[in-house]
Amino acid sequence: MKKPALRAAIALGTIGALTALAACSGGGGNTPASGEADPEADVTITVGDYPTADKPDDRKAFDKQIDKFQSQYPNITVKTSTEAWDAQTFQAKLAGGTLPTVMNVSLTYSHELIDNGQLPNMTPYLEELDMVDDLNPLALANVQDDDGNIYSVPTGLFSVGLAYNRAIFEQAGLDPDKAPTTWDEVREDAKIISEKVPGVAGYAQLTTNNTGGWMLTTMTYSMGGTIQDEGGKKAVMGDATTEALQLLHDMRWEDNSMGSQFLYDQEAARQDFAAGKIGIIMQAPDLYGMVVKDFGMDPDAVGVGALPQANGQNGTLTGGSLKLFNAKATPNELLAAARWVKFYDFEKYFDEDKAVELASADAEAGNPVGIPGLPPVSPDIDERYLGWIKDYVNVPREHFSGYVDSTLPLIPEPPTATQQTYAALDSVVQKILTDENADIAATIKEANGVVDGIIAQAAR
Repeated sequence: MKKPALRAAIALGTIGALTALAACSGGGGNTPASGEADPEADVTITVGDYPTADKPDDRKAFDKQIDKFQSQYPNITVKTSTEAWDAQTFQAKLAGGTLPTVMNVSLTYSHELIDNGQLPNMTPYLEELDMVDDLNPLALANVQDDDGNIYSVPTGLFSVGLAYNRAIFEQAGLDPDKAPTTWDEVREDAKIISEKVPGVAGYAQLTTNNTGGWMLTTMTYSMGGTIQDEGGKKAVMGDATTEALQLLHDMRWEDNSMGSQFLYDQEAARQDFAAGKIGIIMQAPDLYGMVVKDFGMDPDAVGVGALPQANGQNGTLTGGSLKLFNAKATPNELLAAARWVKFYDFEKYFDEDKAVELASADAEAGNPVGIPGLPPVSPDIDERYLGWIKDYVNVPREHFSGYVDSTLPLIPEPPTATQQTYAALDSVVQKILTDENADIAATIKEANGVVDGIIAQAAR
């Protein structure tokens, strides 16, 4: 985020105060106003994130929604694509114009893409569909420019917490209803787990595919520091990052509590977590869907608490996902794509019958219903929605109480070249975990120089 006032507001905010936060940031591209779009014109759009063939139940549910949408809007034809966001290929596909009309993308790209003029101005289309007023203000602030124009639609926010295996906690003699809340407690619990439960890494760290830098940033925040300065003009890794890397070094080399796998990306880590090979790991609550549905983990074994802190209550990293619209799409396609997003992602919050129908279908298909998180709509609307679907909630939300009850400040991701910064820091974390004699101070000094170069390149 580029505006200091917004960054300060978010840093002081809490999960329970999301509705109080709103602001603007950046500048960006533009497309013709919706007056040039004909809502009755025949149009074809392509939507991404179509479930892959190995998920037939999910495909069936997706197809059902497409059929209903096309029945409601017979002039709109929806084609599907299994294209999904990937940090390594996204930029090339964006530049090549090969992405679907609309798809999910990491929220971290928002301001960079707005500044580069790579997104269409969706404001007139969203206003025509009466979507703007009900969006979560904190989410909306991430996708606007200085003039308040909206370039994409946030569909999910998260803050990083701490996932832990409740069954492993019990095996190690730890209280499964008491997640560690400080990094000292994490280190202590991880050591106990590694000593008492053979074959289990007490604690594991993401390190590859940009996730190493992402989680190092999160740890730095939790210890009172940051990666870039407020305006994203300079790398400022210092004492807090040093403390984070020293903790990882000591857990790895002194305690031997991190197992033997040090090249984890998100999916691989979740797979091992589900298999009972990891006791504790930094994650957001959305891991529940993958570890339970895709990897067969016992739902009662999943616990999620607030992000551990050191040196006071500093905060946790917040991010999320958005619906990205293809800048090469025509006005008619953009309006139709916005209509699809309203139908697919938001209608359940305003139509009780739709909410119950979707929740019932998800429950019947074995999908998780009621995973805690930060809603894309205002909290009062989300609370009403949860009331509508209470009979279908199949997630043991009581095991997320540490996360849900957290009042930690929400701190946005590094504002400039976020993913490039994360990628550069992957090797930093890997070095500390694979070289016992790594010089942490020298490593951080070098990393600051690398990130400064990334920032300078982004400014050109």
